[in-house]
Amino acid sequence: MGNPITVMESQQIYKNLHNNISSVIKGQSHSIRLMLAVLFADGHVLLEDVPGTGKTTLAKALARSINAKYQRIQFTPDLLPSDILGVSIFDQGSKQFNFHQGPVFTNILLADEINRASPRTQSALLEAMAESQVSIEGNLHKLNDLFFVIATQNPVEFHGTYPLPEAQMDRFTVRLTLGYVSQDDEADILAQQNNHHPLENLGACINIGELLEFKSLLPSVRMSDDIKNYVINIVRATRESDGVMIGASPRASIALMKTAQALAIFDGTGFVSPDHIQELAVPVIAHRLILDSQSRFSGNSGRKVIKNIMESIPAPV
Repeated sequence: MGNPITVMESQQIYKNLHNNISSVIKGQSHSIRLMLAVLFADGHVLLEDVPGTGKTTLAKALARSINAKYQRIQFTPDLLPSDILGVSIFDQGSKQFNFHQGPVFTNILLADEINRASPRTQSALLEAMAESQVSIEGNLHKLNDLFFVIATQNPVEFHGTYPLPEAQMDRFTVRLTLGYVSQDDEADILAQQNNHHPLENLGACINIGELLEFKSLLPSVRMSDDIKNYVINIVRATRESDGVMIGASPRASIALMKTAQALAIFDGTGFVSPDHIQELAVPVIAHRLILDSQSRFSGNSGRKVIKNIMESIPAPV
């Protein structure tokens, strides 16, 4: 067995992956940073934005940058749970049912436009995302050691969409919004795609073994008691905020801790700082909050709630 991976080696793995994806996705350095933090922290990402901002391209670029299995599911109103998980088919020759794996049995799964499928089909991913396993016809099927879901969705005000159930939203470690890039970055995109799509030439820069080694280093990243209490105070404050019917659960605290540990490795510090928590609080927690109707109609949002909480709770020194 080789020597354990070091923080410096893990930092280089992150840089290689970030640079590889950034060669295709222009002007989204911070979104790529957060997505990779979730990848290394065993979470899942929800990319929400208007069509055409690069959500699917970002997911494909990540998949191509890792030498791993990749599957894509185009979510539509007629998609069934069996189309995701798999189905048993009777074999006339053997007189037995043989299970045919669905696209969920992969390393990186792109759930494209997830909010265009019915809530029943959306929920088919719940067990897979939470437990890395699925139960089909009474049998338990384990998923791969690396199982990462990147779901994309258009805002719910667009036609033909179904809001994700609260339980499904809570399974996503972060929700990211890419937004529009700058004028210079948009010019670079046009230049890149003048003759061909840059994804065509994108190759893998790390393998699954390196990724799993990186993950094994996370528990060793130091997180002081003051930082842990800072996380707890932020999450608990969401449960007492005006206009919030349901605040963030302990799952949010765990997600915030693990993704912050990944950022600490990215930055080469080996310990979590208040800056890491402040960088992650909105994307990790905001989408988990359920606001009452009066609060929503008055223009309040999960993002605003978290920002107000961050301003009211002093960061540890």
